[in-house]
Amino acid sequence: MKKTLSIFIFILPFLMNSQNKETIDWITNNSIEIENANPNSELKHFENNTPIKFANAKIFGFGEASHNTKEFFDLKAKFFKHLVKNEGLKTFIMEESYQAESGINEWISGGKGDIKTIANNFNIGFWYTKEIVNLLQWMRNYNLNKAKENQIRFYGMDIQIGKNISQEIREFVNTHKITIDEKLLMIVDNCSTKSIDYSKSDIWWKIQIPKLNKLKKQILNSQIKDEDYNPVIRSLDYLISYTQYASKVKTKYPENTEFRDLKMFENVKWIVENESKNGKAFIWAHNEHINKKEMYYTGSDIINLGRHLKDYYKDNYYSVGFDFGIGEINGFIIDKKKGNHWKTYDIEKPFKRTYAKTLMSINKDIYFIDLQKAIENDSSKFFSKKNKHLLIAGGGYQPKPLHKIMISKIYTETYDGLIFVKEISRPEYNLDK
Repeated sequence: MKKTLSIFIFILPFLMNSQNKETIDWITNNSIEIENANPNSELKHFENNTPIKFANAKIFGFGEASHNTKEFFDLKAKFFKHLVKNEGLKTFIMEESYQAESGINEWISGGKGDIKTIANNFNIGFWYTKEIVNLLQWMRNYNLNKAKENQIRFYGMDIQIGKNISQEIREFVNTHKITIDEKLLMIVDNCSTKSIDYSKSDIWWKIQIPKLNKLKKQILNSQIKDEDYNPVIRSLDYLISYTQYASKVKTKYPENTEFRDLKMFENVKWIVENESKNGKAFIWAHNEHINKKEMYYTGSDIINLGRHLKDYYKDNYYSVGFDFGIGEINGFIIDKKKGNHWKTYDIEKPFKRTYAKTLMSINKDIYFIDLQKAIENDSSKFFSKKNKHLLIAGGGYQPKPLHKIMISKIYTETYDGLIFVKEISRPEYNLDK
């Protein structure tokens, strides 16, 4: 028995090295190299090797392994431009508020302003970067001299902010002289201006929901069907969703998380069905929203936006996740003495027992993995085995304790495609550069 055990221990490293080499060889031979992260260059290798499922899809969810990484932003811009130029895609949907739409759409359609005034439309601070305003500038240049129906349009799908919505609703009511109880309009004002306190439960929000629905019913009964009608109903629906979300922030986990993603799905569905001329759309959000399986770790069964999209649109929805090896990344520090602030960390090597540890071994700086091909042809089943990866959410990189952001995934269950970036860096927050 001791002799058998000794032999097994002796040959185990050779078996593991053999399996690892098989995996590396398969990824080397089957991954699609992305030439660089320059958002203005062409995806030549990808164009010549486009996965069939990608080519046949209509709705593309592009994630990011963190909200503050230059390469993720630039690569998503690169793929968006590719889909615009080659697939006629014109609908851009972001993990951003509904309120950001009008100002951004006015500018990218040729309106007044500059990149700073346009960036101020964002309610999510992560998007206030040179990389993203450069993409908006590209949209503006693309739209130049094109009819409205052929222009790129920007949409927000998130429901975490209520500000300014009441203004649009009041303007509609006043313009069309609709008789509505002023008390209901004051409820709209209050819901729109009141911020969510995530630290405590507030029954106030729940009490307002039937009142908002009553106001919506009165607007629907007004029978006004001009060009302002659909936008005001949509803005009211966003406000109702915001109020419902606020009423759930302290409910039993993960109800509020699932509710937010359900509403994002409903908003995407409405945009695709009512605004996209060809049913095509590009969705820009975090990995955990766009992946086709669930939030966070494998087996959580927390239903997210991507799961709703995959269940509803089937193979018309294509989910692309991101992973990385090393580089600079920001993390938010809570410090009572020095004050809360962002800190830049330098990840010098990929962590053990992660997908990234193996993916760094490939002799390509940036590459795309068709995970359907991995399911069908990778004999080592590397991407179909549970492995670790970093979950870097809204607070950025949080290394202490590291185990809290190191979660298990099965990539073939999580994404249709994976983009791996060997080295990442911070975005440019100075718009003057």
